[in-house]
Amino acid sequence: MSTRAQIAIQIGGREWAHVYCHYDGYPAHMLTALKAWTPNDILAAREIRQANAQSLECFDPARPPQIFTQPTRTFDHLYIWQNGAWQEWDVDQ
Repeated sequence: MSTRAQIAIQIGGREWAHVYCHYDGYPAHMLTALKAWTPNDILAAREIRQANAQSLECFDPARPPQIFTQPTRTFDHLYIWQNGAWQEWDVDQ
């Protein structure tokens, strides 16, 4: 069973690109894996099958990120780039 996640990256004033990640989206794994990647790396990946510190395994063909007006959790976990680091998004923020 997969733990799905999204990675939200602000690309404009009220535009957030949400990149899908299919496997291992739980915080203990994703926060470590994401440390190796910049927001631009994640945007270039477009749709991630699995992320780790050495590689981003992407779907081929990859679907483009969904665009929302704010970080929006639609899967188990949501991660954002904030203050120069990746964080799990708390919907109560």
